[in-house]
Amino acid sequence: MRVGLVTPVVAQPPGHCAWEPEAGIEEIARIAETADRLGYHHVTCSEHVAVPAEAAERRGGAYWDPLATLGYLAARTSRIRLATQVLVLGYHHPLAIAKRYGTLDRVSGGRLTLGLGVGSLEEEFDLLGASFAGRGARADDALAALRAALSRRAPEYRGPHYGFSGMIVEPHAVQEHVPLWIGGRTARSLRRALTADGWVPFGIPLRTLAEMLADADLPPGFDVVLAPSRPLDPIGDPDAAGAALTRLREAGATIAGVRLASSSPAHHCEQLAALRDLADPHGLTFEEKR
Repeated sequence: MRVGLVTPVVAQPPGHCAWEPEAGIEEIARIAETADRLGYHHVTCSEHVAVPAEAAERRGGAYWDPLATLGYLAARTSRIRLATQVLVLGYHHPLAIAKRYGTLDRVSGGRLTLGLGVGSLEEEFDLLGASFAGRGARADDALAALRAALSRRAPEYRGPHYGFSGMIVEPHAVQEHVPLWIGGRTARSLRRALTADGWVPFGIPLRTLAEMLADADLPPGFDVVLAPSRPLDPIGDPDAAGAALTRLREAGATIAGVRLASSSPAHHCEQLAALRDLADPHGLTFEEKR
């Protein structure tokens, strides 16, 4: 099981570390550089344009823009993957994603992973002039259109909601097959993910997740990205951190997306190193240190 980092600061849900609201891009980059050096699989950045005040009480109000943030981190790192977790498909035309994030794939040397979701904040859809009703069907069509468009200079697609031909998208992604992960918390999101490359569920008990995965016909190479229920503290409680990761692997995770408890950016980097030291006894996979 590989290990990726749910990047601090870029999203600040309830329970975030006390130092995060005052941190900036240098602190984010320092942590990403450390994760890159230690061989972590990916860093993340999610998308919200504007969160309703009431919703911010439940999910936080700080969300850094993923394209700008990951573009900066691409220049500060060399091998760690850059994962959107997640972009909301209904907020964008598929060719807009293909162009903007294909450019990110180009400037990062082919390190993009596109995490995608249907979205759930009706107020945000309304703000952006996007249709909330029928968003699932539109997302399915957008996903198919995006797969047809990524990595293609002259993409062609015709579906029920999106269609294009005779258009040039340059630059485009340099990976022949950009990994697409689907986020969600329903059986429908898993079915949608099975048309892509991975599933990033949230808010589902591990036992239920394990049952859902056991009932699914997972294709070879399909990624299941699971997160511990709370931030890990590998320095203060390595046994609990290791046990949490073991539970993820036993539930079917191929990648763990972890949050770390920390008192400062420097402490967060120390936690990254301490978690890597747990690799051997707990079946974790990291790239070789540099």
